[in-house]
Amino acid sequence: MPLTRDFRETTYARAQRDIAFRKALLTEAVNAYLSGEGTVGKTVLRDFINATIGFEKLGALAGIPSTANFFAILRVLQEQAGVQLKVRAA
Repeated sequence: MPLTRDFRETTYARAQRDIAFRKALLTEAVNAYLSGEGTVGKTVLRDFINATIGFEKLGALAGIPSTANFFAILRVLQEQAGVQLKVRAA
């Protein structure tokens, strides 16, 4: 089910003003990837990027973005969002 425009705009506005929300979005994307849910991770990561720095700026800062450059992309996103994620074994 595609997101409505109002929901997307509300999510993006909150991401702009709330660092805890940005951290939660980025954490959710990474957790989904690490759990083998690549489609969910990709969707949440795309929304995070659109809500924060945008793909154009991400591409300029990280080089050519693709899933092959995932960790370079993740580094830039953490720096731009002002968050630092840590991976812990469950």
